[in-house]
Amino acid sequence: MKKLVLLFTFSISFSAQAQTETNNPKVITQNGIVRGLNDGESSVFKGIPFAAPPVGEFRWRPPQPVKNWEGELDATKPCKDCAQSGFGPNAPKMNPNSSEDCLFLNVWKPASATKNSKLPVMVWIYGGGFVAGSASSPQNYGHSLNKNGVILVNVNYRLGRMGFFAHPALSKEHADEFKGNYAYMDQIAALQWVQKNISEFGGDPKNVTIFGFSAGGVSVHSLLTIPSTKGLFHKVISHSGGGRDGVLTGRPINKEDADTFYKVSAETIGKNFATAKGIEGIDAEALAKLRALPADSIIDGGRETNGENGPRIYSGPIFDGKLVTQTAETAYLTGKQPKIPMILGNCSAENGREFVNNTRSKDDLFVLFGDLGAEAKAAYDPDGDKKFEEVIAKFNSDWVWAEPARMAARATLANGSPAYIFQFGYVPVAAQQRSPYGAGHGSDISFAFNTLNARWGQQGEPTAVEKELANVMCAYWANFAKTGNPNTEGLPKWPVYNNQNYDMLDIEMDGKIVAKPDPRKARLDVIEKAVKYRSKIQTRGI
Repeated sequence: MKKLVLLFTFSISFSAQAQTETNNPKVITQNGIVRGLNDGESSVFKGIPFAAPPVGEFRWRPPQPVKNWEGELDATKPCKDCAQSGFGPNAPKMNPNSSEDCLFLNVWKPASATKNSKLPVMVWIYGGGFVAGSASSPQNYGHSLNKNGVILVNVNYRLGRMGFFAHPALSKEHADEFKGNYAYMDQIAALQWVQKNISEFGGDPKNVTIFGFSAGGVSVHSLLTIPSTKGLFHKVISHSGGGRDGVLTGRPINKEDADTFYKVSAETIGKNFATAKGIEGIDAEALAKLRALPADSIIDGGRETNGENGPRIYSGPIFDGKLVTQTAETAYLTGKQPKIPMILGNCSAENGREFVNNTRSKDDLFVLFGDLGAEAKAAYDPDGDKKFEEVIAKFNSDWVWAEPARMAARATLANGSPAYIFQFGYVPVAAQQRSPYGAGHGSDISFAFNTLNARWGQQGEPTAVEKELANVMCAYWANFAKTGNPNTEGLPKWPVYNNQNYDMLDIEMDGKIVAKPDPRKARLDVIEKAVKYRSKIQTRGI
C-alpha cells in the first residue's frame, strides 16, 4: 500500500512538472535560461535583454554586452518601450510605458519547434518616425507567422535624441567607437543576438529576413547598405520605407557644408540642444551634465522646436561616415548593396495634405515641377477634374514612398536579385467616406501579420474579405522568408518586378488582389525626372 501511495505521489509530481514545462518552455541562451509562456500554438518569450541598459555612462554609447544571469529569466511579461513622449493633450511628458532601460526583444516560435527545426526567422523593426514605436504591440504578434512555419523576433531600439545624437564631447570620448546612430547600433546588436541564439529556439541563423514599417522600413534600407551588417540577414521587406535620401537623413556628424539636404551638422544640432538645456562647452564636464539630464527632458519628439527662426535641434539618422558610410540611395545607384531578395511596397494614399508637402492647390503643386509641370498635370490630373485632396494624397505617396521603392527595386534587379513590389489599397467599406482615395499609412501591417483584431480603430469582427486578404498576405510574407519567393500553390501569382512590364501586386480598395503592370507608372516617371527639383519640392520626411 505504501508503494502505491509513493507511486501515485511521484506520478502527480511528474505530471505537474511536465505540465509546467509545457506551459512554460525554457531555452538556454548564451546569457542564461529564459522561461517563456505557451500561448496556444506559439511559445512566446518576452523581454529578453540583448544589450546592457543604455543608461548612465552608457547613454549615447554603442550597445554594451549583457551580463549573464543565474537561474531562469522570467520572459513571460512585456518589457518597457524605449523612452518616448506621451500621447494626447493631457499625456505625461514621457510615456509611462517607456523607459531608457529598453534594449529587449521578444521571440515568437511555434510551440512544436525544437532546437533542430531550423525554421526561417523574421525580425520586425517597428515604425514611428524614429521617435515612437513598440516591439510589444499586439498588431505585431507572431501567432499567424508561427502557423506559417516562421519564427518572429520583435526588437526595441532607442528613439529620438536617445537614438540619434552627436556632440563634440561625444566625438572625443571613446574615439574608436561608432557615434551618433545608436538606434541603428541597437538594431545591429539585436541581429547579432539572433545569430548567436536563435538556433536554440528552433530558428535558422542562415535564413533571416528583416522587415519594417515607416521608420522601420527606412531602417531596412539603411541596414542593407551598412557594411558591418554583412551576414546578419538574407532577405528584406520594406513597408513604406522609401529608399531615396529624402527619407534617410543625410547629416554628417561634423561637416557643416556637406552636399546634403541638411546643411547643419549633427554636432551643431547637438550643441544647440545642449545650449537649450543650459549646458555650454564641449568637454567631459558638459558631457557629464548631458548624461545627468532626466530622460523626460531629452525625449521631446526629436523634432525642431524653433523651425527656421531658431537653432536646429532635430534628431534623426546621421551620415556619420563610419557606421553609415553611404546613404541607401547612393548604394543603390552605384550597385554597392549586397545581392539580397527584396519586397517593397506602400499604401495607396499614405497621407494627405501637409504630411509631406504643404502646398495648397493643384496649380501650386504642379508649379514646383518646373518644366515638368505639364507632364505632372497629365499624370496626376489629366482631365482637370480631380480634387486637390486626391492629387496631393497620391503625390505624397509617390514622392516619398512609391517612386523611391521602384528605384530600389530596379537597383535590386540590376544587382542580380529578385524584387517584388506591392501597393496596398484596401479600405473597409465603413471607412471609405473618411478615406476615399485609398489606404493610409500603416494600413497594410495588420494584414501582413494577420492580426486584424489589433488594428487601430477596429470595430467588430473582421469580414470574410478581410480574413482572406490577411491569410494570403501573411502566407506571402512567410513564403518569402522561407525561400525568397512569396509564391506558392493556392495563392494568387505575385510576379517578379521587371523593367519591361513593371509587374506588381495591387491590392485594390475592395480587397481584390490583382497582378498587373504598375498603374502608377506615368506618375512615378515624372517623379523620377523631378528628383533634381528636390530643393524646391520641400518634403518633411516620415
